[in-house]
Amino acid sequence: MGWFLGLGSAGLVLLALSLLFDGILEGIADSIGGGLGGGLDGLLSLPVIAGFVSALGFTGAVATGAAGAGVLAATLTGIAVGALVAWLTWRFSRALLRDGGAPAPRGEDLTGTSGAVVTAIPAEGYGEVLLYLGGQPVKYAARAAGPVARGTEVWVESVPSPTSVTVRPVER
Repeated sequence: MGWFLGLGSAGLVLLALSLLFDGILEGIADSIGGGLGGGLDGLLSLPVIAGFVSALGFTGAVATGAAGAGVLAATLTGIAVGALVAWLTWRFSRALLRDGGAPAPRGEDLTGTSGAVVTAIPAEGYGEVLLYLGGQPVKYAARAAGPVARGTEVWVESVPSPTSVTVRPVER
């Protein structure tokens, strides 16, 4: 049972190190592995190996201690559970890496949104408006058909350049 607990603990230490030092350990392992088709990428990544070793060790310890199984039965049970944990870890990490999310916000996404005038917009020339792009407040140079006072809520009609917008006051 001591060997199994040692394997389980070693797997947890390897997992902590792989998470703490992220790509450093895999870079070292890749340089040691040489030309083995990408080193430890994918199915043989450090978190997958750590999950397998931990599950093997702790399952073997439970099988010998609680179930009274022999060393061979505990080892085979640990290998089966370790393989399952390794596969689940690999699938989970692939799902996380594949998560594309939404595309990055662009200035054109501002058309039709509302904001507030922070520097009054004159009849001829530019003022400033505060808009939210991707949830972040951003100030843009703004033009309007007529003068717009500071604090007025406005709608974005168009985005003529990456740093300026054309707005109109919101009528309520």
